[in-house]
Amino acid sequence: MNIHGSLGGTLKPDPNFDAETEATNLRNAMKGVGTNEKALIDVLGTHTMAEREQIAKMFKTMYGKDLGKDMKSETSFNFQELLLKLIQGAAVFDGMEVRAAMKGAGTDELALIEILCSRTNAEIEAIKNYFKIDLNRDLEKDIISETSGHFKRLLVSMSTANRDETTKVDDAKAQKEAQDLYSAGEKKLGTDESRFNQILALRNFHQLNCMYAHYTRLSGYDITRSIEHEMSGDLKKGFLCVVECSRNPAQYFANALHKSMKGAGTDDRTLIRIIVSRAEKDLEDIKACFIQTYKKTLGKMIKDDCSGHYKNLLLKIVGN
Repeated sequence: MNIHGSLGGTLKPDPNFDAETEATNLRNAMKGVGTNEKALIDVLGTHTMAEREQIAKMFKTMYGKDLGKDMKSETSFNFQELLLKLIQGAAVFDGMEVRAAMKGAGTDELALIEILCSRTNAEIEAIKNYFKIDLNRDLEKDIISETSGHFKRLLVSMSTANRDETTKVDDAKAQKEAQDLYSAGEKKLGTDESRFNQILALRNFHQLNCMYAHYTRLSGYDITRSIEHEMSGDLKKGFLCVVECSRNPAQYFANALHKSMKGAGTDDRTLIRIIVSRAEKDLEDIKACFIQTYKKTLGKMIKDDCSGHYKNLLLKIVGN
């Protein structure tokens, strides 16, 4: 998804990976009296998602026990939550987060925006399959029942998993669509949100960046300024997420991580979700954007805001 050069993730495949050895290490960390939390951290905080899935499968094969259930009985609070998230596959992880965002009273719109507006077509298809096969639910129907208005339309558009993911750029089309958006927003009284939705949901990221440049030349404003000015609420946040992720997803996630930890209290759900989901993709890029924007390292902010084994596991994944 990132159209820029990438530093990649903090977790890389281990060329000497041995699922049997690691499953044994986890078993030894939890059997008997007490738990060796450092051993849990050293195993699950250093391996990729695919390797962690193999470890969990090997654990069940070797001991006839479920790794998640064992960890649940041996750990607690955010440390437990993070450990359990680490042994979910990518589709299950995203699918459970999307379901949790819509389950019960109230909807976590920011979580829906973050996931559905930042994932690839293949990742969104995997979420839809998880809903259908594991939950016997329909993602689109859930979105329609839990959201409304133009925000609902944006999320439905994202859930089609139909964005152009090529790198082709049509300059004439970019110029025309920049004019369309200017006419649909800044230039008129009221806003044609559906035209914004159409272009931002469909075009590939290279095409969008070309359009943004034409938009600035045409209007004198950056596209984000116009969205801030013309939209409101969750729709505004959704469109801004698409723009930010099409330009530099690492910056979007750096900002979201900072927001999750600044002020009183920490939004641990968001912190865990971003760290786990980006660890193999672009967490190094996110760390670079974080220090550039906020003049402190992501690791330092985690140290200041989190504590105990939870903090140590986050730092292990982040690579600090």
